[in-house]
Amino acid sequence: MSAKMRIAVAGAGLIGRRHIELIESAQDCVLAGIADPSPAAKEYALAHGVPCYADHRALLAEEKPDGLIIASPNTLHLPMALDCAEAGVPALVEKPVTETVATAQRLCAAVRRTGVPMLVGHHRRHNPVIKSAREAVTNGKLGQLTAVVGLWLLKKPDDYFEVTWRREAGGGPLLINLIHDIDNLRFICGEIVEVQALTSNKVRGFAVEDTAALLMRFANGALGTVTVSDATPAPWSWELASGENPAYPRQDQPCYIFAGTAGSLSVPNMELWSYMEQPGWYAPLSRATIAPPAFDPLVEQLRHFCAMIAGREQPLISVEDAMGTLAVVEAVSAAARTGQTISPGQIMEQAA
Repeated sequence: MSAKMRIAVAGAGLIGRRHIELIESAQDCVLAGIADPSPAAKEYALAHGVPCYADHRALLAEEKPDGLIIASPNTLHLPMALDCAEAGVPALVEKPVTETVATAQRLCAAVRRTGVPMLVGHHRRHNPVIKSAREAVTNGKLGQLTAVVGLWLLKKPDDYFEVTWRREAGGGPLLINLIHDIDNLRFICGEIVEVQALTSNKVRGFAVEDTAALLMRFANGALGTVTVSDATPAPWSWELASGENPAYPRQDQPCYIFAGTAGSLSVPNMELWSYMEQPGWYAPLSRATIAPPAFDPLVEQLRHFCAMIAGREQPLISVEDAMGTLAVVEAVSAAARTGQTISPGQIMEQAA
């Protein structure tokens, strides 16, 4: 029987502790240690019987883990990942891969130079629902993709904004929440090549947006819209519609619609609409349901990470791929700020 992978975690906050729980429940890996300077992290590590280091570099040097999960604040993603690359330790970096496209480019260069594999934690790509939607689009089940609709509408509680940075620029739904949906749409539909955007802070009056409307052009010619608001009681968001996280009460509603010349698909309820007979609006529509298997995408992500470390699989979400998602989000912010149509490619070029 082969030895279990020794996986360490940098950052013992909410998501870090979720990773730790998954490692401790897994069959093919064990927790090698925790890196986090807080007293609470030290107590947590003691309770779990593993060493705790205030500095991730000390953990890498002393424990020599097979892999490191970076679940630290966003500002630390780049230096921690760079240190992993230099130490030859594969890493799973939580999203966003880094704070900006410019810093992501630095990490891409380090990965290319060292050859150390890295996976980015856009975990929804591991969800069987998202994988099934991608298959329906890429396998031509919908015909030629023409239009995409995305909705992220819900109400964050008032006490959410008691944390100061959530009321300031960069703390709103565009950079905190939309990045998940942008990554889903890129994964399912292909690259986004142009974006336009409007934002509003009319509801709360904070320095950060509470509502946004996006218009996108995909490389395959399809057009898409995404409407975002964290100030409305509504069921149309991945958080509430997917049931992925039991903390949110599940609603039987879609949050994405993918429309093509041969059919349309609503997600995550996975209803496929098409014509059985001669197509046209006078003919009755047929509705079928796609039923993907059910499993926890975070569990699958950990399995994939271990397989990546062992060299059996290539990263599903590489640093370069995740940088593409970050470039779209930066393009959205720039388009809202300037009123212009912005290409993610422009963002990449400006950051180079």
